[in-house]
Amino acid sequence: MSLNLESISIKMTDELDKAVVQKPVTGFMADNNLRGKFVGTKTVMIPEVSISGLGDYDRDTGFVSGTVAVSAKPFTLAMDRGRSFQLDREDNDESGIADLAGQIMGEFVRTQVVPEVDAYVLSKLAGLAVTEGQTVTGTPAEDAYTMLTEAIAKAQNAVGYDEELVAFVDGAMLSALQNSTEISRHLVMNDFKKGELHTQVSSLNGVAILPVPDSRMKTAYDFNDGTTAGQEAGGFTPAASAKSIGLLLLPRRAASLIKKTEQVRCFDPAHNLKADAWKLDYRLYYDVVIKNSLKDGVYAYVY
Repeated sequence: MSLNLESISIKMTDELDKAVVQKPVTGFMADNNLRGKFVGTKTVMIPEVSISGLGDYDRDTGFVSGTVAVSAKPFTLAMDRGRSFQLDREDNDESGIADLAGQIMGEFVRTQVVPEVDAYVLSKLAGLAVTEGQTVTGTPAEDAYTMLTEAIAKAQNAVGYDEELVAFVDGAMLSALQNSTEISRHLVMNDFKKGELHTQVSSLNGVAILPVPDSRMKTAYDFNDGTTAGQEAGGFTPAASAKSIGLLLLPRRAASLIKKTEQVRCFDPAHNLKADAWKLDYRLYYDVVIKNSLKDGVYAYVY
């Protein structure tokens, strides 16, 4: 039997790439295309446009000349992450390796990659809100509805009332909102799109409310390198200085998730120099870019 490892790699990479968009609660941000172009491995050229405002029209001289400046700003993705896995030859024959590898890598993305992407993106957005003083305060058990509507009002005042907003909430805030008699009669179910996936989410006055596991709602994380003593397990943990994010509200278009998945590399035991085993290599570059024109609409409650 002849096994086409390249075909398996391409198919697996495509499926995992879709999962990185559909599974994270922040995956919809990948739909916010910045029209960036990769130059090199993890640097993206992001176009920026500067345009003159209106001037007075003169009946004698006509239009006032304006300027349009188009430039490209380099942005280097901060997160360059990867892992290598080995499956012993004795445990897997050639006929079943494709399915087993797909299952293992799918579980890896679901349980390890997706939570990390969410945690990184949400911490960066909440960090911006805290740094800029764009926060709301209160006690969720008593003030959940007021806190949410205050954040909505402030965001709309900053970016306009035609921007679609989304709200991420942790377990405590979600429970408080569900128990609020003020909000229950206003909640409706609306469609929400992430890549090719369409789901139903609770919404308040058109603002999607997205529940997030508490472990992904911290203001800062340490991302383990996988080799340093104490970091061998990889993954991420809340930083010592981290606070919890109870609520994070922003315009849907405010942030863009930029990611690049390198093709999953598959090696059979004959080409694996380290062990008599199948070898799978996974690598992902990612980061989030916050649009200057909408960053004033990012609000958070942290505690």
